[in-house]
Amino acid sequence: MKKLLAILVALVLALSCFAALAEEEDEENYETGDATLDLVRNEDEIGEKELLVVSFGTSFNDSRRLTIGGIEGAIADAIPEYAVRRGFTAQIIIDHVEKRDGIHIDNVTEALDRAVANGVKTLVVQPTHLMHGFEYDELCETLAGYADSFDKVVVGEPLLTSDEDFDRVADIMISLLKDYDDGQTAIVYMGHGTEHEYNKIYAQMQEVLASKGADNDYIGTVEAEPSLEDVMEAIKDKGYTKVVLRDMMVVCGDHANNDMAGDEEDSWKSILTAAGYEVVPVLEGLGQVPEIQQIYVEHAQAAVAEAEK
Repeated sequence: MKKLLAILVALVLALSCFAALAEEEDEENYETGDATLDLVRNEDEIGEKELLVVSFGTSFNDSRRLTIGGIEGAIADAIPEYAVRRGFTAQIIIDHVEKRDGIHIDNVTEALDRAVANGVKTLVVQPTHLMHGFEYDELCETLAGYADSFDKVVVGEPLLTSDEDFDRVADIMISLLKDYDDGQTAIVYMGHGTEHEYNKIYAQMQEVLASKGADNDYIGTVEAEPSLEDVMEAIKDKGYTKVVLRDMMVVCGDHANNDMAGDEEDSWKSILTAAGYEVVPVLEGLGQVPEIQQIYVEHAQAAVAEAEK
């Protein structure tokens, strides 16, 4: 029995080493752009007014620079009286980027502690979240623990909050892919999806798109409803020969590159290709679109106006 146990332990250790080596090899081939081009925005001695931009984050360096970095830059240009700083909520992404690229991005607690140490008195927090979901709720809970650390704390709204937001974002989405809208092409957006009640924003956006005559536009999600199966049922028997895929997420990260546009047999691209469609993925996060950045800017400006009262 002891000999068998020893063999099993040795086998487990060997498999673990093999997995670690495979992961290390994957890391060596994991090319997502130059991390040094991205501004981490964690400098000190910034004055008494800070605008902390909070994002889930992504380890795709080019996308992070163009999307999250693009939003941060647009806010910094529009509100120069506030020092713009960055905080990520996904610790796994922070750890991954630091291990791979040697670059540290503050998590929200680190960013808030840094603000306290810097003597910030007025703190405005602008999330780059799509909706009022779990991430937004957790952010507000974290901020509540720092209520006595600042004279004023105000949180801005996520991208899709008001009816005007939905209207504007729908127009932007339609405009981005208008060249593909030929009546024979289904335009399919991949959202993330959530178990939070605000998963309803996807159905709401679908209704807004339909109200604007975007009859060839469909929204599915990776982790909730509507699913890819729902989308495929919706586009069936409508004469489509082509499907254009685009992610309805702020960043163009792992979900877009792998779950949506990857070559694995369970990716959206592969499943739709197997179903007989010509599939064209468009890899661009919403956050890198200037018109989307402007909405975040306006939400941040509204939060600043509230803080200045």
